[in-house]
Amino acid sequence: MLTFFTALFLLIAGYMIYGKIVEKIFVINDKNPTPAYETNDGVDYMPMHPIKGWLIQLLNIAGLGPVFGAVAGAVYGPPALIWIVVGCIFAGAVHDYFAGMLSLRHNGSQFPALVERYLGKGVKAFIYIVSLALMILVTAAFTAGPAELISLKTNGAIPFFAALVIIFAYFVMAAVLPINKIIGRIYPFFGAVLIIMAVSVMIGLMFSSTPIPNLTFENQHPAGLPVWPLIMVTISCGAISGFHSTQSPIIARTVKKESDGRKVFFGAMIAEGVIALIWATAGMTFFHGTGGLADALAAGGPAGVIDTISIEMLGSAGAILAFLGAIILPITTGDTALRSSRMMLTEAVAGLRKSRKAPKMIWMTICVGIPAFLLSTIDYTFLWRYLGFTNQTVAATMLWVATVYLLKEGKLHYIAGIPALFMTGVVGTYFLYAPETLNLDYGISVIGGLIPIAVTGFLYIKAIMKQRTAEVKDALYEH
Repeated sequence: MLTFFTALFLLIAGYMIYGKIVEKIFVINDKNPTPAYETNDGVDYMPMHPIKGWLIQLLNIAGLGPVFGAVAGAVYGPPALIWIVVGCIFAGAVHDYFAGMLSLRHNGSQFPALVERYLGKGVKAFIYIVSLALMILVTAAFTAGPAELISLKTNGAIPFFAALVIIFAYFVMAAVLPINKIIGRIYPFFGAVLIIMAVSVMIGLMFSSTPIPNLTFENQHPAGLPVWPLIMVTISCGAISGFHSTQSPIIARTVKKESDGRKVFFGAMIAEGVIALIWATAGMTFFHGTGGLADALAAGGPAGVIDTISIEMLGSAGAILAFLGAIILPITTGDTALRSSRMMLTEAVAGLRKSRKAPKMIWMTICVGIPAFLLSTIDYTFLWRYLGFTNQTVAATMLWVATVYLLKEGKLHYIAGIPALFMTGVVGTYFLYAPETLNLDYGISVIGGLIPIAVTGFLYIKAIMKQRTAEVKDALYEH
């Protein structure tokens, strides 16, 4: 288990060391009043204990993402573990920290508002559309999946459509009620379920007689699908996910002081990386290699794989945890997706009105809820095809927001700029190669994927030079 424990150690060290470096570069100040106190409205803005905030943030950004994505990505073999560690520390945790802390610094602003502030109105209009589409797709997918499983587990006693209506009614309640009424009360418990599932599986791996694969850079995907860029899209929630930038403002409105940000935002992403690491390792170990895992995924999908591993390793307790995980955890992602989409649309409409008076919450919820509900009635596996691309497009954009912020503040911008360039390449290459988009030849896609890197790299260097020129002029003026 050398590779597994080394990866686990690196993730923890990433939080303790790199997390402090990022925090130091950002420069926190606990004397700054946070939105939780300045704009306390009793619904979205209210102070919350950092441990509770961390658990809610973990569940908001995770659900079953680091479980389903990790076992699906494990068919590539140990390269999946490398991506989880490197992606989580240097891209995902940085992404989540700046998504949360910039929102906190700007009175709990939603992600598109941050895009407008740092990247301009043109990019903001595009991101509003992409972000809302992402939220609606996530809400739909995480409604349909649990509804289908409920119908299956009850042998049709609760029909699919009835389960769909019940789940969606809960979604609407969770989206409009004060955050401490439902989310603040039950999410810490479900966050604990997610952690218990992962820790139990890790203990099962430790006492298993099956050898755990050690480090290799060889692509072991049975179908020979390329690691770049597919693994970066398949394993998103366990490494970096744009969905997190839409969720972090929810908790940014509840943070008591700026020093809690590293625990809540950076820490939750590292915890999600640990969960993904455990499940990816379990996937490639339990089925005796990537070939067996690929067959299991083809037979029962990620849910079937999780169910099998949980029951075989943990017995009846595992069956209960698997059932809770497969039904409850996706629901807790869907409801916060609907809540954040409501918050985004409210902010957008208020901006169009150029009025301080926000539109009514229930109407904004209905506007995003209706298309999400209608999409959930179709084949939800179709929805997943488009989640990957939109998700990582949002991730790359958030990293560019962080980069521009650091540039303007004269801080070490490379901590966000280098991951931003990397993720821009991922998105560009995936868009060209993926069957749901352009479906081009792999070689052409890789070469074509260099174009967005070159364009954004040129703009990045230009911005750096402009900033340096401005700093020189300011220095001469002061002299």
